[in-house]
Amino acid sequence: MGALVVSTGSTTPAGQPADGAASSAPRPAAVVVLAAGQGTRMRSSRPKVLHAVGGRSLLGHAMVAGRALEPQTLAVVVRHGRDLVAAEVERVDAEALVVDQDEVPGTGRAAQCALEALDARGPLDGPVVVTASDVPLLDGETLAQLVAAHVTDGNAVTILTTVVEDATGYGRIVREDGTGDVLAIVEHKDATDAQREIREINTSIFVFDADVLRRGLASLGTDNAQGEMYLTDVVAFARAEGRTVRAVITDDPVAVEGTNDRLALSVLGKEMNRRILERWMLDGVTVVDPQTTWVDVDVELAPDVTLLPGTQLHGATTVAEGATVGPDTTLTDVEVGPGATVVRTHGSLAVIGAGASVGPFAYLRPGTVLGERGKIGTFVETKNAEIGAGAKVPHLSYIGDATIGEGSNVGAATVTLNYDGVAKHRTVIGAHAKVGGDNMLVAPVTVGDGAYTAAGSVITRDVPAGALGVSRAQQRNVECWVERRRPGTPAAEAAARARADAGPDPADPAPVPAADAAPEGTSH
Repeated sequence: MGALVVSTGSTTPAGQPADGAASSAPRPAAVVVLAAGQGTRMRSSRPKVLHAVGGRSLLGHAMVAGRALEPQTLAVVVRHGRDLVAAEVERVDAEALVVDQDEVPGTGRAAQCALEALDARGPLDGPVVVTASDVPLLDGETLAQLVAAHVTDGNAVTILTTVVEDATGYGRIVREDGTGDVLAIVEHKDATDAQREIREINTSIFVFDADVLRRGLASLGTDNAQGEMYLTDVVAFARAEGRTVRAVITDDPVAVEGTNDRLALSVLGKEMNRRILERWMLDGVTVVDPQTTWVDVDVELAPDVTLLPGTQLHGATTVAEGATVGPDTTLTDVEVGPGATVVRTHGSLAVIGAGASVGPFAYLRPGTVLGERGKIGTFVETKNAEIGAGAKVPHLSYIGDATIGEGSNVGAATVTLNYDGVAKHRTVIGAHAKVGGDNMLVAPVTVGDGAYTAAGSVITRDVPAGALGVSRAQQRNVECWVERRRPGTPAAEAAARARADAGPDPADPAPVPAADAAPEGTSH
């Protein structure tokens, strides 16, 4: 039988199979994700599988791809950084089974521990998928094709392989002449010179018949260059029993490339982002500069969205139809409504309503909700703030722990003073109110519907609906102060010229004596 070649979904984000791809494949008895390795080449105190790419941990990518097959059980084998990795398993998929590997090293022992734990729930029967935890571009569609080929051909073992230019360090696929069936997988350190010329490599992704896997693992030893139990030796076991072992070749080597260090993490992250953007562009999203635009795997974009250069969308961010984001904008877990514009803004855990505008240079902190056609403008910071439909906070303000009603306007340099040193308090501004520039609103305080506050006020008491709140000292002018106190300065000379040009004003009050002049010290 000739080698079967499959094409992976190159425009589909990792772990997200094309519609119906996984659901139409046979359902495996189990998917086992091997995540027990230390990953020393990452040079990190964090376990390798917890490093993230595309907004998801390496382990998370493997688990999402495995879960796409709808297995009866999804199991993850852990060892190094056990508690941290187990916590990530729980966070990604609370139904997954965590399996501890003991001190015996090797992928074979990891699979054996998993099978023992699975069998304890009831003996497995059927296909068992075993996959690696450091292959972030592997998707559910590819795994589904692998399982389908395994079941259709009635194989004992089916191996996902690929062909690379430089196979150094990889296990080689040794095929049988004539049939093309797999005779063995030979690790690089154990390979002969002739075997090292083979360019078809093992990706460490398998489908096993459960019974063959069970008996094959029981036969394993550690008689090899690494002193480990090799999962790949189950292939030789199956062949020795006269069972069929075949390989499915993916024509996309990058999709099955592992991550061993931070350089590889960066390279695969860039490729993942390219594929994500390609998918969205084909679905009707305009990405002006893909080189500077980054979109995580869980982000959702609608048709006719425009992403301008320097945009980063992370987490569970959603952008609705017709919205424009960027340039130079970073949003994490933010909901952007239809037709909204978000310019040079940093935001997280916020909601931006339909037709609203944000930025430039705005900072949306968690709990910000901007209503339809609302505005959060230049150099405005918001936190835990509900800003109603059509309401505006145009510039240079901090709005924290506040509710602003529809149609209201907040003047420049306004601050809601929400913290008394012990507790946070809320400011409430009613509908169609007007807050003057340079206002300090000392919470808890309410400005009623239709009320106004005067510029420069410090509002410490509630302002009733329709009232004007004023809290400031009455202005007085000290005539001729500059000429007396700053003689010879450009300001004094300019004032003298202006006074001379204007002539005497009989309505002017008598000059205030120097002793009564205002104190020095003005702000710039």
